[in-house]
Amino acid sequence: MDRRRFITSVVAAAGVAGPFAGVACAGAQGGAKPVRAYGPLRPVRDLRDGEVRLHLPDGFKYRSFSPAGDRFGDGSAVPGRHDGMAAFAGAKGSAVLVRNHEVNGPVGAFGDKGRAYDPMAGGGTSTLQVTRYGEVIKSGPSLSGTMMNCSGGPMSWGAWVTCEETVNGPDVGNDFSGGDNSKLTRRHGYIFEVPLDRPAAARPIRSAGRFPHESAAFDPSTGAIYLTEDNFGFPSGFYRYLPPKHPAVAGRLLDGGRLQMLAVKGAKRKDLSEGQEPGTSYATAWVDIDDPDPRFTGTPSNDEAVQAVGRQGRAAGAAIFSRLEGAINHQGTVYFVSTQGGATASGDTPPDGFGKGRGQVWAYETWSGRLKLVYESPRSEVLDLPDNVTVSRRGTLVLCEDGDGANYLRGLSRAGEIFDFCRLEPIPGDAGAEFAGSTFGPGGHTLYANIQAEHGMSIAIWGPWEKGLF
Repeated sequence: MDRRRFITSVVAAAGVAGPFAGVACAGAQGGAKPVRAYGPLRPVRDLRDGEVRLHLPDGFKYRSFSPAGDRFGDGSAVPGRHDGMAAFAGAKGSAVLVRNHEVNGPVGAFGDKGRAYDPMAGGGTSTLQVTRYGEVIKSGPSLSGTMMNCSGGPMSWGAWVTCEETVNGPDVGNDFSGGDNSKLTRRHGYIFEVPLDRPAAARPIRSAGRFPHESAAFDPSTGAIYLTEDNFGFPSGFYRYLPPKHPAVAGRLLDGGRLQMLAVKGAKRKDLSEGQEPGTSYATAWVDIDDPDPRFTGTPSNDEAVQAVGRQGRAAGAAIFSRLEGAINHQGTVYFVSTQGGATASGDTPPDGFGKGRGQVWAYETWSGRLKLVYESPRSEVLDLPDNVTVSRRGTLVLCEDGDGANYLRGLSRAGEIFDFCRLEPIPGDAGAEFAGSTFGPGGHTLYANIQAEHGMSIAIWGPWEKGLF
C-alpha cells in the first residue's frame, strides 16, 4: 500500500467508532466484586522449565523466554528490567517483538557500545522474532545507551517509539537511585524511534520534550503522538507531539515539531488526580510548551529538573494527573492509565508519591477532544496501581499491575467490568516484580507480556480466549 492510500485508510478507520466506543464507564459496578470472566486462577507450570510462575484459568498455557542474563543471537547478554513492548506481524505467523529494558544509572551500555547513544547508560530496547508459542527464532539489541526505557508505543509505519522515564544527564543532580550522573556523556529524558528491520539510529526526538516519559500512542488520522508522563513525586501531564510532517508520509518520526499539554476548558490547572465519579467528562484544549528541551546550568537538583517541562504547561493552565503510565489508541480513543489516581478507599493505605488512589483509566477522544474517566479503582484488591495497558480484538483492555501485594493481569471490559486473568507467582528475593509490556500477537492467538524484575523475562500466553472477554 502506498503512503497516500495508507493515510486515507487510517483516517477512515479512525472515524468508525461512536463517542467513547470501547470501554464504558464503570459506574456503580466499580465497587462490585471482580468478574471471573475465565474462571478461577490455578498455578500453571512454565513449558520452558517446569517452574510455576503464573496462575491462569483452566485451558491456558505459557512459555517464558529471553530471560535476563541469556544470550542474544550476537552473543551479547540480555539485560534485565523487561518493560514496555509491542508485537508486530512477522513471517510465517511469527511475531516481531520490540521490548524495553528499564535500566537506570551509569552502568554501561549493553550490546555494541559503538552504536550506543550514551556508552555509559544501561537501558534500551531489544528486538526478537518469536513463534506464537514463545520460541525464539532470532534476537538482538536494537537500541542501547538510553536510560529507564519504561514504555512507548507501536507506530503503524513499522516502528516502536521508546520512552525514557528520566531527565538524568551530566547537567542535573543525581536521582533517587544514587547513581553518579557526572559519568553520563549525554542528556536523557527523550523518546527514540526504533525501526523493526534495522538497529535504531539512537537519535532523540528533542522537540517531543525532556521529561519522565512513559508511553506513546499514535493517532494515524492526524499524525500526532500522545505522550504520558510518570513523574513519581510530582504532578504529571498528558501531552501530544505534533511532528512537522505526518510520520506515515515521512516514513519516520521527525524532530522539530510542537509539544503541547492537555488542559480542561474553563478550569485552569484542573486537578484530575483526585477521586471522582466514573463517567465524568470534560471538554479540553491544548497549551503549547515553549521550551520542550530545557538546557540546565548550575546542575540543578533532579527534583527541579524533572518538573521543568510540566511546570510550563501548568503555568499555562494544563491539567494535573497522578503518574500517567500506559496508553493505547483504539479506534480513535486513547486510553491511558493514572497509576495512583483516585481517592484512598477505606481500609487502604495511600501509596508513596504524588496521588493517593489505586488507579484510574481515562479515555481521550481524538476527534472531539472530550476526556472521560472510564474507571477508578474502588480498592486495592480490585485493581492495584495499573501500569502498562493494551487492548484485545474485542475492545477489552488488559491492565498490568504494579501493586504493593500480589500483581495481576486484569481485564476491563467494554461494559466496565473488571476481572482477574493472571496472577504472578511471588519471586523470592524480588518483592518488586510486576507485569509489564502486554501485547497481543498477530491474529490474537498469543498474549505476550513481560515479568519485570532484576532477573526478568518475557512470556507467551495462549488458550481459549473465546470463552471470555478477551
